[in-house]
Amino acid sequence: MAIIKSGSAKWQGGIKDGKGEVSTQSGALSSQPYGFNTRFEDGQGTNPEELIGAAHAACFSMALSGQLEKAGVKDARIETTSAVTLEKQGDGFAVTRVHLTTQVSGQGDEAAIRQAAEAAKAGCPISKLLNAEITMDLTVG
Repeated sequence: MAIIKSGSAKWQGGIKDGKGEVSTQSGALSSQPYGFNTRFEDGQGTNPEELIGAAHAACFSMALSGQLEKAGVKDARIETTSAVTLEKQGDGFAVTRVHLTTQVSGQGDEAAIRQAAEAAKAGCPISKLLNAEITMDLTVG
C-alpha cells in the first residue's frame, strides 16, 4: 500500500526578485512565503532546505521512537534538529550534508539507545531520500 502526501509551490518573477508561496496538503503550511532572500539571505519566510530539515528531524525522531520501542526503552523523549547544508557546486547549488543533533532520554540501556539512533539515522525514509552525507551528534540522558 502506497501512501502519497503532497506539497505545492507557486512562483512569480525572476530568481532574485520573484516571490513564492509553499503549501502542504494537510494545510499545516498554507501560502507560506519563500524567495531568494529567505533562501540565501535572512529574509522573512521559509525555504526548501529549512523544510527538508524539519521533515528529516520529524522522520528521524519517529523512526528512533520505533527503534527504541524495539530495544525495550521506556518513557522515551526525543528532541532532534536537522541542519541542512546548501553549497555552491559548479553553476548551481547542492545539499551536501545533513547533520542531526538529537537528545534522547528514557529508561533503558545507553548502548541500545545509541544503536537505535544509528539504525534510525540510516533507515528513516527521509534519510534514504537524501543524496548527502548524514552525520549525527547524540546526547543520552
